[in-house]
Amino acid sequence: MKTLIRPLLVLFVLMTVITGLVYPVVVTGIGHALFARQANGSLIEKNSKATGSELIGQQFDAPYYFWGRLSATSPMPYNAQNSSGSNLGPTNPALADEIKGRIDALKAAGNDMSQPVPVDLVTSSGSGLDPEISPAAAAYQTARVAKARGLTTEQVSGLVASSTLGRQFGLFGEARVNVLNLNLALDDLKPMH
Repeated sequence: MKTLIRPLLVLFVLMTVITGLVYPVVVTGIGHALFARQANGSLIEKNSKATGSELIGQQFDAPYYFWGRLSATSPMPYNAQNSSGSNLGPTNPALADEIKGRIDALKAAGNDMSQPVPVDLVTSSGSGLDPEISPAAAAYQTARVAKARGLTTEQVSGLVASSTLGRQFGLFGEARVNVLNLNLALDDLKPMH
């Protein structure tokens, strides 16, 4: 039995060093060397200060900003440490209440309620952190944002068009608009504070 314990302990220590120390250091080093921006969180900087990440949504609820998808994280919205979906099914009354609350908020902010509300404005994403909305969701909010900022609808629509990203590699996913980048472009065009 003693002849088996020594090789097992040596293997345990060796595998711990390889998988727990060497491998993470090598992978992190390669990531920082080849993809430094992504390895550091895909941060968006403005005036040499990080304002957020392209990969994690942020809370915007002022009428002069575009709003992103709802966040399902707790105890605060867009909490990356608690990434998860709401797991509310289509027949769950809590989901209906959440959607009704968001529709009421959109209406109170001055959106044109005669148009159909894009589904991504009233539901949360699977991660609860989605930083992007559909071009339809951005177009739905254009008139409200233009009015609140004192801009023309054409100016704001132009920003939406220039901020719209196509499918990944031209094949995967759908067209999308990063809400943080769009709102920063709005602030560049006409600051609100």
